[in-house]
Amino acid sequence: MAITAGGSLNSATASQQQTLASNYIDFNQDMGWAQQYLPDLMEKEAEVFGPRTISGFLSQVGAEESMTADQVVWSEQSRLHLSYVCTVDADGDTNGTLTITTDIDGNAITTTHGIRVNDVVLIAQAGVVVKALVVETPASAVVTVEPYATAALSTLSDGTATVLVIGSEYGKGQSYTDETGTYKTESRGANTPTFKTFDNKPIIMKDYYEISGSDVSQIGWVEVTSEDGGSGYMWYLKAEGETRARFTDYLEMSMLEAEKTNDLSAIGFGADGQVRGSADAGSEGAGTEGLFAAIESRGNLTSGVTGVNAATDLAEFDAILAEFDSQGAIEENMMFVNRATSLAVDDMLASMNSYGAGGTSYGVFNNSEDMALNLGFSGFRRGSYDFYKSDMRYLNDKATRGGINARATSAAIRGVMVPAGTSSVYDQSLGKNLKRPFLHVRYRASQTDDRRLKTWVTGSVGAATSALDAMQIHMLSERCLVTQGANNFMLMK
Repeated sequence: MAITAGGSLNSATASQQQTLASNYIDFNQDMGWAQQYLPDLMEKEAEVFGPRTISGFLSQVGAEESMTADQVVWSEQSRLHLSYVCTVDADGDTNGTLTITTDIDGNAITTTHGIRVNDVVLIAQAGVVVKALVVETPASAVVTVEPYATAALSTLSDGTATVLVIGSEYGKGQSYTDETGTYKTESRGANTPTFKTFDNKPIIMKDYYEISGSDVSQIGWVEVTSEDGGSGYMWYLKAEGETRARFTDYLEMSMLEAEKTNDLSAIGFGADGQVRGSADAGSEGAGTEGLFAAIESRGNLTSGVTGVNAATDLAEFDAILAEFDSQGAIEENMMFVNRATSLAVDDMLASMNSYGAGGTSYGVFNNSEDMALNLGFSGFRRGSYDFYKSDMRYLNDKATRGGINARATSAAIRGVMVPAGTSSVYDQSLGKNLKRPFLHVRYRASQTDDRRLKTWVTGSVGAATSALDAMQIHMLSERCLVTQGANNFMLMK
């Protein structure tokens, strides 16, 4: 496009970003005072780090719900079947005793076990399984059993075993019995279902952006882009947009990484509101339980699938499936992993392709000479499980967890497996069972104040709220993460 400059160029700026003869500046001539406008002609800023925000993980796998209290409490069902770890004392061929020590998940159990007289049980040790009838359950952790097969108990050795109740057997006309074996009507006792109660507390996060009244008037014509795809020309809006984007990322990072402590002497809030070690901390303690902390305390951890070789990774992945089988078998799972783990999974799956030995075809199922070669998998099925794999920017970016992982080496978090769908839980606030996503964020809200992501403007610029010659844009959120059924999650470390 050719531009013909006027004979008396006044270098006046246009009200819109248009290429006109009246606002054209020829840098090949001596423009004198017009050189002050050179900053107005800077190039569009380069996006050298790509999309810098990491938020989006929770929006894909979770939901958000409001709350009005300082604490959220939920209950989770226990296992349905009665299975325990015990110590065997094989007294002889006719009977023996089992001393119950823990339930199948390792929780200490003594007199509160649910095994009763006339129950049929399986007793397992290495290389042997014995079927027996319970003949006595005194008010202790000791259970007396008699095997169905002659001399079966002689195959057991004194030591640790697993016992599972598979049913019961009664003789004709036989009623229930008490712990001594005496027949008494309705003396067997009923097993009462148990549940586990968990809680979490919200934390308050704040930030603000400030720009003086003088700087607000200096409108720069640097073309900028925001993280959501928008564009603008006033540089101070760019700075505010970055502060907001950073705060949004803080909301997500806190829900992933936060820790909760009840040790009031370790950390807390003093009387002046400053975070410090103090006995003035609230009774609910400090911090909140994030996703990673919840999985480490109540979920599953794996150090497998590291890319050593495809065969080893496949065996380790199958061990993950076996653990899922023992925990509830949620068939659809999301995998959010870093780059190294993503490539290790791709190579593991490629090893199953008979044409992939040379690295030439895996990942492409309708290949043609005009199609780009796809060497990655976004979804796959192994056994009865479906997995949807996605790179997690938070675990890759050097300025976020990627840099922490690089320094932490063996303590790095490589990925997380999250069950898709919903779980049924009892909400103590509402007093009923609800279907909820396994992950969801609770934020404080009332009829007058919504603290999900609250923003307001103060100062004398943009809002006449004070004598401050500046504009302050404040951001606040009060929230916590609820991780239900953490036993169905897997953290890759």
